Amino acid sequence: MTSTSDKTSTSDKTTASDGSPPEAGTGTHSASEQLLFGGRLDYDQGWNQYRGTWVKLGMWSMAVSFPRQVAVAVRLARQADRRALYTVAFSEVGRGVAQAFTLVAVNALLAELLASGTLADRLRASVPALVLVSVMAVVASLLKSASTASTGVLEPKVQRVATERYLGLVARVEMDAIEDDAFHKLMDSAQWGADGARRMVGYCTAVVASGISLIAAASVLTVLHWALLPLLVAMALPSAWGSLTMARARYTSWHRFVQHARAAQLISRLLIDQQAAGEVRVHDVGPFLLEHFRGMAETSEREQTRLAWVAARTGLVADGARGVATVAAYGVLGLLLWNGQMALAVGGTAVLAIRAGSSSITDLVLRVTDIQEESLFVADLERLCTEAERRAIPEAGVDVPDDFDAIRFENVTFAYHGADKPSLREVDLVIPRGRTVALVGRNGSGKSTVAKLLSGLHLPASGRVLWGEVSAAEACRARLFSRVAMVAQDFQRWPFTARVNIGIGRSDVAMDDTVIEAAAAYAGADEVVKGLPRGLSTLLAKGYRGGQELSGGQWQKIGLARAKARDGQVLIVDEPTSALDPAAEQRVFDQIHRLAGTGQTTVLITHRLHSVRHADLIYVLDAGRVVEHGTFAQLMDPATSTGAFREAYELQARQFAAPSVPAQSAPAEGWTGGTSAGTSAGTSGGAAGGAAGG
Repeated sequence: MTSTSDKTSTSDKTTASDGSPPEAGTGTHSASEQLLFGGRLDYDQGWNQYRGTWVKLGMWSMAVSFPRQVAVAVRLARQADRRALYTVAFSEVGRGVAQAFTLVAVNALLAELLASGTLADRLRASVPALVLVSVMAVVASLLKSASTASTGVLEPKVQRVATERYLGLVARVEMDAIEDDAFHKLMDSAQWGADGARRMVGYCTAVVASGISLIAAASVLTVLHWALLPLLVAMALPSAWGSLTMARARYTSWHRFVQHARAAQLISRLLIDQQAAGEVRVHDVGPFLLEHFRGMAETSEREQTRLAWVAARTGLVADGARGVATVAAYGVLGLLLWNGQMALAVGGTAVLAIRAGSSSITDLVLRVTDIQEESLFVADLERLCTEAERRAIPEAGVDVPDDFDAIRFENVTFAYHGADKPSLREVDLVIPRGRTVALVGRNGSGKSTVAKLLSGLHLPASGRVLWGEVSAAEACRARLFSRVAMVAQDFQRWPFTARVNIGIGRSDVAMDDTVIEAAAAYAGADEVVKGLPRGLSTLLAKGYRGGQELSGGQWQKIGLARAKARDGQVLIVDEPTSALDPAAEQRVFDQIHRLAGTGQTTVLITHRLHSVRHADLIYVLDAGRVVEHGTFAQLMDPATSTGAFREAYELQARQFAAPSVPAQSAPAEGWTGGTSAGTSAGTSGGAAGGAAGG
């Protein structure tokens, strides 16, 4: 994260635009952030909910929750690689035992070296202890290497296992879960859980190492003399307090200045953004943005300067306290030696044990806080997996018949999660097998919702969607999905090769270039592929080496080719020609109509009313209801229709027939497909007008 800042210091609280003080708990923000962003530039994402949570916890709270958190990490590690986990555990326990033996051996070594007698006799007597110290050093080194290697093996595997688990479960949940904001935020937070699980493995290893080292040092000290253990605590606590205090101060401070860093990064991106470049120059926006960038950078610098002084003061207090404790400890050792209650060799061993134990306590405190923070996201990962299993698409169900006569909507009502009103209300419609059925209507009338219910992505709140005699609610959804090929209005533009972008419609089978090329030719995408530098092997992702970007019309052809390659019994096409030129548009509609001749059922959703002239059946939706249906001729006949379709069709026809008249240049309200659709519709005025006029 780069340093950035604001016009005012973070210690200077600003007021809201209405003069009220900043919202409690949001911290401070600068005048620049108030002007540009209306306040703090905070992420509204799931992982942001835990900001500073561990900072508010006391040591006792962390200690109580610690075993449960470690158990989660151990469970994930066992799933990932039991052998590596056991190797780490054995190695760390072995290191602790080796350290204890080393301290005992050092005590024996010092006792022999400080004993009476000639130097030669003392050296000879100390050889066994010296050999033991050397052997223990080698053993500890080997065990540390084994632990380090096994931890390195275990960490990526834990991350993979955790990631695969939640991705596999999320990919199978119902669409209403994906569209649920609460579930989406849980997913966002849980993504950090996989990384957190990986880091927890390393932190837990460090905790085990520090804990066993501390136990070994404390045990040896207790054996040497009962008064030495309090000395260890007295020397270690100041260091542990200083480390924990600074860890919390750095964390809190980072979140105080990161808002300025985030805002300044946004400004810096805008200054070099290709899309914004024209306005930056014509409107001379550069100096304005740079002024606010500089102000936020200065604010960030002031906060980091403040943190440096906090670090200096905390370090001074901790070092002073540790110094006092050290003087006291060595004073007690001196008294014990002076009074003859402790041998000189024992005193030397005690010094080594106290230093090792003090370092272990400091490391232990820091690693426990690290685990505490990561455990929050790992817990979210566990909650997500549980929730995803609960909201998963059922794997069992009745098979969907191959020879269904029609798909029927019977009194279907449906509302999206969190919506104020239903998107569909008591809808009845029939889609005969092997026919072309068009769904038309204003924006928001429910056309795309019908397509989602038809494909099985959603189930109705009430009523039934029947494939023959099988209800979609009772059907095996996987079998239902296999019957459908879909080209949604916002279909996925995969950042893969052209081959995969077409063949991914049948990802369960090997990519067959013969099938892919035939599908491309059918959809007119063969011309797109020929224009690519590497043909089907060209990467369709700008920003990568060799990657190519396609136009909207070219992507639409690729999407149609994907649907053709899938070869589903039911083809659902949502606004298939919004980005195509008139000739390509007419070609696509001709191809879609021909599909019905091969026995494929086609559901066409479009705002181009001239394109549904040859549909076998047209349904007109408005406000979630079917307001009329019939053939094109029936809907255009005043004697057999309500006029909803006819009036919109004639309005579009007048628009295209007389495009130079401003009053007639606007299409019927809500019957355009947005900016791109409207622009393309205007471009294809000749084709539309001819069809309408006919």
